[in-house]
Amino acid sequence: MSGLQEAGPSLTHHDVNLGYRACNEHDLLEAFGPSVRPSRVEANQDTGLFPLYKRTLTMLKVTLMKTDRIRTTARRTRSGRLVRFILALTIVATMVMVGGANAANKYAGEFLTHGVGARALGMGSAFVAVADDVTSGYWNPAGIVAQTRTQVSVNTVTWPADIDIYFAAATFSTPYLPGTWGISARALTMDPQLERTIYMPEGTNRFFDAGDMSFGLTYAMWFTDKFSAGLTAHFIHMGLADKSVQTMAFDFGLIYRIGIQGMKLGMMIQSLGAEVDFDDRSSKMPTLFKVGLSIDAYRRGAHALLASGEFAHPSDNKERLNVGMEYGFNEFFFVRGGYNIDYDTQGLAWGVGFRFDTSQTSDIGFDYAWEDLGFLGQAHRFTLNFSY
Repeated sequence: MSGLQEAGPSLTHHDVNLGYRACNEHDLLEAFGPSVRPSRVEANQDTGLFPLYKRTLTMLKVTLMKTDRIRTTARRTRSGRLVRFILALTIVATMVMVGGANAANKYAGEFLTHGVGARALGMGSAFVAVADDVTSGYWNPAGIVAQTRTQVSVNTVTWPADIDIYFAAATFSTPYLPGTWGISARALTMDPQLERTIYMPEGTNRFFDAGDMSFGLTYAMWFTDKFSAGLTAHFIHMGLADKSVQTMAFDFGLIYRIGIQGMKLGMMIQSLGAEVDFDDRSSKMPTLFKVGLSIDAYRRGAHALLASGEFAHPSDNKERLNVGMEYGFNEFFFVRGGYNIDYDTQGLAWGVGFRFDTSQTSDIGFDYAWEDLGFLGQAHRFTLNFSY
């Protein structure tokens, strides 16, 4: 404002309002009163003060017009404040998670970090920005809004050491409630284990069980035509022999559809929860922050190529990258491939999928994925989907 004070009289709020209402240069000059008249303008042109005054007033007008457009957009978009609140909440939660990442070296609920769905795993787990099917409740809750029909999915994983992971989920919408809803259940199981002690290393003829399970409820909704957000609440049970613990964890995700070449930006905080005490030992949940980008790299006729990449920051390990692609032919046959970068065991992944129409409003799909686990061997994943 110092330039304005040197070039002419000081500006008040009334002057600014008058200046904004002026619709051209002449009106701007007239709006600021008799101190700026044609005769004075001509006199100041030689001294160089008028060009400064003119540029300042022009910038003021442009700034006020932009501010007015922003305010108008905020008023028209009823969810504007809520969207900003959600973004702020995500940033704060991320800062808390990153700040406390090294506070503890013991973590519980590791089964929550194992991905679900053969399609996503076949793409190298680069799915936080894709997230458009029933497994989105795990990968990014904001993605279930893409489901316009009820969808049911059943998944199984053959893991090394005779460990099996099962996952089932369903998404649906109802005219009685806004948004899109989802439910899910997950379990990690293994065969009964023989109890061994230091005095009886061959076994005591007693057996014990170990396993984990969770039940989730997902809700997501559109806030604008391009932006959606979702939340999944998990009830978790973890057991080992005669010890068990129950807790809650939350997943929160956002997806923004950029509108260029099918580009989407996804972000998610996963397994956010309090510490749990297992056998009198305090452990943290394996909280994970992910952000990713997906794009329709090629789409013409019956051919489509989807590319995706994401960055992950786990609280119990170093940062990681995931990249993947999916080629689809006529929405019937799919080939996928991806890679897990900087992981302890996971590496290359690939998979295939098929979709069959069972009626005009329903279809059934089958997906398979193979994943290299390094010295642990390999994992096979199978998924069966039904939409109606």
